[in-house]
Amino acid sequence: MLALAAGQAVAGTTLKIATDSGPEGSPSGNAIKKWAELIEEGSDGKIDVRVFYQNQLGGQLEVFDLFVAGEVDLMLSWPSTSYDKRIGVLNAPYMVTSWDEALKAYQPGGWVNGTLNDVFADLGIRYFGAWPEGFAGVATRGSYALDIESAGGLKVRTPPFFPIPQTLQAMGYQTAAIDWSEVFTSIQTGVVDGDAGNVIYWDYEYFGEVLDYYVRTKHIFVTGNLIANAQSIEKLSQEHQDLIRDAAITLMEEQFEAAKAEDAKYVKLAVEDGMEYFEPSEEDLRPMVEKVRAEVWPLMEADIGSEIVNQMRENAK
Repeated sequence: MLALAAGQAVAGTTLKIATDSGPEGSPSGNAIKKWAELIEEGSDGKIDVRVFYQNQLGGQLEVFDLFVAGEVDLMLSWPSTSYDKRIGVLNAPYMVTSWDEALKAYQPGGWVNGTLNDVFADLGIRYFGAWPEGFAGVATRGSYALDIESAGGLKVRTPPFFPIPQTLQAMGYQTAAIDWSEVFTSIQTGVVDGDAGNVIYWDYEYFGEVLDYYVRTKHIFVTGNLIANAQSIEKLSQEHQDLIRDAAITLMEEQFEAAKAEDAKYVKLAVEDGMEYFEPSEEDLRPMVEKVRAEVWPLMEADIGSEIVNQMRENAK
C-alpha cells in the first residue's frame, strides 16, 4: 500500500496559477480559472491546478517574485519593469493601431510575441500571448482634442510609468502623474482636465459623472500577459507543455473577441449616459502616430535597447 501511494504521488503534478490583478469572479480571475480547467481536463486529471486570485499570495510585486522563483508556475500578469526595463516595451506607444493588427502581432509567430518572448526568456519565463483589454484613449471634461494642436490647452492625468507621460506630451497634452485614488477629485476640482491611458471602461465606471468626452487615441494597447515559469513547465512531458501553451492561446483568442465586445458595450453605455465618444480615423491619427513614434521611441532605446526599437520600426504599420 505504501509503494502504491508513493507511485500515485509521483504520477500526479500540481501547478499554481495566479493573477496579480483581478479577484475571483472578475474577468481576469475567470480567465485563470478557465486556464486551470482546460489544463486539468486536457490532462485527464493528471495535472492538478491550484488557482490564486489578486492579493491571495501578496501584492503585485510579491506574487511576481514568487513566479520568477518558481513558487508560482503560471500567471496572467501585468508585470513591473523592476526585473528588466525591457518589459517596458509593453507600454510602447503606437506599436499597433487596430484589433486585427494586434492579434497578428501578439499571437505565436507575431512580431510582438517574438520580441516579448526574447525579453521574458532572460528571466526564465515563457510568454504565450496577450490577454487584451483594448486601446487606450483620453477622457476629458469641458473640452476635448482631436489633433495635436487642440490638445495643448488640456492637462491630463497619466499613469506614472515611462513612457506614458512622454507619449501624451508628444501628442500635445500637458500631463500630471496622479495616484489612481486621487483622479476623481483632481478632475472634479480642475487640477486636471481628464484622464489618459485607460480603456473606456475605467473612465466611465470610475469617473463618468465628471467626464464629458472620450477620444479613442489608441496610443497604447492595454494588455495582460499569459506567461509560465520556464523551469516549472520544462519538468513536464512535451504533451503537457503543449497542452498548457494551447490552453493559453485559446484564452488569448477568446479574450480578443470578448474584449472587443466588452469595449463596445461600455462605449454604448457611456454615450447613453451623455458622454460624447470620438474614434478618429486612421488618417486622422496618422500625424499623432508619426510624431509620437519619432519623439518617444528614441527615448525608449536606453531602457529596452536599440534592437527592440528597431524591430518596432521594421514591423509597425
